[in-house]
Amino acid sequence: MDDVLTGQVWTDFCQALERAGKVVLRETAPATPLDRAEGFRYLTRLVREMLYSTVENADPDFPRLRALDLVKIGADNPDNVYLSATIRGDRTYRITGRRGTIAYFSIGSKANRYAKDGTMASTGELSNNQLAANSDGTITIIASATPHEGNWLPLAPDSTGIVIRQSYLDRSTEVPGEWHIERISEGPEVPGPLDPAFLAKALQRAALAVHGTAATFAHWTELFMSHPNELPDFGQEMFQRAGGDPEIFYLHGYWTLQPGEAWVIETEVPDCPYWNFQLDNWWMESLDHTHRITVNKRTAVVDAGRVTIVVADKDPGWGNWIDTAGHTSGTALLRWLGATHHPIPHCKVVRS
Repeated sequence: MDDVLTGQVWTDFCQALERAGKVVLRETAPATPLDRAEGFRYLTRLVREMLYSTVENADPDFPRLRALDLVKIGADNPDNVYLSATIRGDRTYRITGRRGTIAYFSIGSKANRYAKDGTMASTGELSNNQLAANSDGTITIIASATPHEGNWLPLAPDSTGIVIRQSYLDRSTEVPGEWHIERISEGPEVPGPLDPAFLAKALQRAALAVHGTAATFAHWTELFMSHPNELPDFGQEMFQRAGGDPEIFYLHGYWTLQPGEAWVIETEVPDCPYWNFQLDNWWMESLDHTHRITVNKRTAVVDAGRVTIVVADKDPGWGNWIDTAGHTSGTALLRWLGATHHPIPHCKVVRS
């Protein structure tokens, strides 16, 4: 392929990444040194993840479940262990493993279109209460386009990936499961040599995915900015189209605070197996997990079925404190998982 021989494929890749950098410099994004540095670090994380999924782990005949390594996309959950694998909708796969003791498990097949239109449609889902274990305690899941007995994960013609979410309530005591994936439909026994045409397309897809992902969630933040210091229901369809868990009701928001101010969030807590609140930066990355930036059903102090969350740069000594970790603005998310009732919080800004 001429573009590979001449090096044009690499030049095009680098130039596409340069264009992606303009997302960080958009007028609506905060121009503080911290926020801008996090924006460019966000792009480096996206580059690493997209290359890892489009070049190194892109063969749907030889899939491998891989963990995200400090890659934070679209309000990643600090309580989650994420695993993903590249697949094709016309193949059949077997996923095997043990459930572990972690509080919540779900697996979904996805059609990743971030590079095209900013969506990641769900094409099949399985969760905790739908899984049946084998006699030895292991779990076997078949992912295919045609129905299968037992634990069946549907695939669609345009399915491109499988995503496993495992959510902690208590990291100090719970153990996540261990999972493996293999293709069981007909196909090659060993991978072939690198195809130059594949590499050219993979680099193009990676660059488009970096730009598309960054732009998608920047647009989301700009939407959230229309209701500062609130957690309204912006409608669930947009979040589901971007790869959200169908069992989760998402309440996203944008926050901005002056020195000495606190954002107070008060809400009823519905009966559900899991919920959490987290604080994110402008790029919708969860803040540094070494700070107190999240609470969930197990770690929050709840009083008579209600919870008060206080976002501030210092602990005010009341409520469930969430540390802004050096930021003065950003995004946030409250998740209700598996609830039949979805309370909308009352929010206000007070002097701390």
